[in-house]
Amino acid sequence: MLREDQAREFADHWVKAWNSHDLDRIMSHYEDDVVLVSPVAAKMLGDPSGRVAGKTALRSYFERGLEMYPNLSFQLLDVMWGLQSVVLYYTNQKGSKTGEYMEIGPSGKVSRVVANYSG
Repeated sequence: MLREDQAREFADHWVKAWNSHDLDRIMSHYEDDVVLVSPVAAKMLGDPSGRVAGKTALRSYFERGLEMYPNLSFQLLDVMWGLQSVVLYYTNQKGSKTGEYMEIGPSGKVSRVVANYSG
């Protein structure tokens, strides 16, 4: 079971990694067989499933995103935790809100992400 302090620590590290724009630091949070599902990925990749499978593909997707948005930054609004999952609720540099549901694998890294957006 994931504890509140673990979820908050994970969220803090994750946001700091993204705000640093350091891909290695960002990718350190993900399992090799991670799967991400996102409407932004669907649009950006031209794939209606919005599915990005595997750490290599996810890295390429994130790299493309960082290139498209060089001033990308996140501000954490809230963290929710479950048995083996977290939800990070944050805003980006444009003020848009995102909620990411992340399943945490046995290694403590993210195995599955479902991203949800407003505005």
